[in-house]
Amino acid sequence: MTLSLDGYIAAFNQEPALSSLTGIGRGIEREALRILPEGKLSEQPHYYQLGSALTHPQITTDYSETLLEFITPVSKTPEQAISQLQDIQKYTLGEIDGELLWPMSMPCFVNDEDTVPLAQYGHSNIGKMKTVYRQGLKNRYGSMMQVIAGIHFNFSFSQDFWKNLQKINNNTERLDDFISDKYFSLLRNYKRYCWLIPYLYGSSPAICSSFLQDKTHILPFKKSSRGYLYLEHATSLRMSDLGYTSSEQSNLPICYNNLNGYVEGVQKAINLGSESFAKIGIKVDGKYQQLNSNVLQIENELYAPIRPKRVAKSGEKPSEALLHRGVEYIEVRALDINPFVDTGISIDQVYFLDIFLTYCALVDNSNLDCAQQQEYGKNMDDVVIRGRDPKLLLLDNGDQKTVKQWGNEIFDELSKVATLLDKAYQTSKYSQSVTLEREKINNANLTPSARILDLIVTQEKSLTEISMSNAKQYRQELLARDYQFYDHQYFVDSVKQSHLKQQEIEQNDTMDFDSFLVDYFS
Repeated sequence: MTLSLDGYIAAFNQEPALSSLTGIGRGIEREALRILPEGKLSEQPHYYQLGSALTHPQITTDYSETLLEFITPVSKTPEQAISQLQDIQKYTLGEIDGELLWPMSMPCFVNDEDTVPLAQYGHSNIGKMKTVYRQGLKNRYGSMMQVIAGIHFNFSFSQDFWKNLQKINNNTERLDDFISDKYFSLLRNYKRYCWLIPYLYGSSPAICSSFLQDKTHILPFKKSSRGYLYLEHATSLRMSDLGYTSSEQSNLPICYNNLNGYVEGVQKAINLGSESFAKIGIKVDGKYQQLNSNVLQIENELYAPIRPKRVAKSGEKPSEALLHRGVEYIEVRALDINPFVDTGISIDQVYFLDIFLTYCALVDNSNLDCAQQQEYGKNMDDVVIRGRDPKLLLLDNGDQKTVKQWGNEIFDELSKVATLLDKAYQTSKYSQSVTLEREKINNANLTPSARILDLIVTQEKSLTEISMSNAKQYRQELLARDYQFYDHQYFVDSVKQSHLKQQEIEQNDTMDFDSFLVDYFS
């Protein structure tokens, strides 16, 4: 049995269901390029005093030695998640010799992508594999695409929430199966409504001309007086074909109707050969150029705005973890770096994501067919390129709607969820968040993408100078503030432990790298 949204809200308004809503878990992964005070990309390898990029739990690297990634553990309040991220950045900024963190998604100072250093993870087989994977990304897509930064938001409900939802639905499945089914229902709703995320939070409507280099495109760019390329109504060029996308993956038959179908689609993609990538070669003149020539080298190469996740055991592939133990949390990947806050994501955004993802969990839906999936994908593509165009029409199950029309319909529903979460958490911040974000639906000039274009087009300012000013201000403010969740000694100890753990991994390797890869992919 499934209920309407109003039915679920009525059911969750009663105890003990109401209290189970307070068990939401949130984790933030924030990427940031290290830059020098004069605005160039740092050439310094990953700092030893930040710990081992292979094993440190909070500070690592993504594609490049200079592309840091900060990871918060699961937090039970939005305030805690933001505080943890600020503490991690405070420690980092104190250890990187005056370097800054670039506060935008799109890089603005890489004139030669061959100068972008691949991330290094030591001499262990797993460390070498991580670097070879990145060499493959460079050969497949180029380094410019790989130094684009974003925010990943990890979200989960508590076991008590799922038990109450199962009871409300009179469902008698195994709890783990019920949870996975409901997370996939959330994923399908997210794909339907996810155009809202770049509209509300897209912060990359403009790029430096150096970013394009030899990249072909058909976008009708205009040029600001200071030389920046922009699209008048764009929200998130990071999520466009210029950004973190792969044409090789565009037609992969990966389905979000159930766990088994999803895992089957991902595993097929891992084993699906690519004629284009085969031309690169795998091991050329004794050096690995990629892990393999398949459409996906490994599952992490799947570019998707949202993913089902489960923490994997040592040596276990992500899809195997999902198949064996079900969905544990979901990872939202469609968020630009917010340049107007030091953490790249504001606390208001966290409150809104709580509401939006809870809404996606409670709204009933049916399975997705290919036509619907393409429709939702087109909505997303249209919004990242021209989301603030008042003439833009989106498709909602075949019906054409403007952003303002459909947005207000969704926000009417989100307001109900916000009121419910306010009651559960004994706060008013959820309703305040909905009010704040709805203003952007009715006035596109309030969106971060419009604010950025106002600065560089109307006010004729330099995007680089604005970003450098923000980076310096954020560094100064973070270094001046006290630790809120961690303390300095925690990071000193965790850095030491991470180096010891890397050494242990390297000492325990028992096979050569070629054999390790054969064993991993067998």
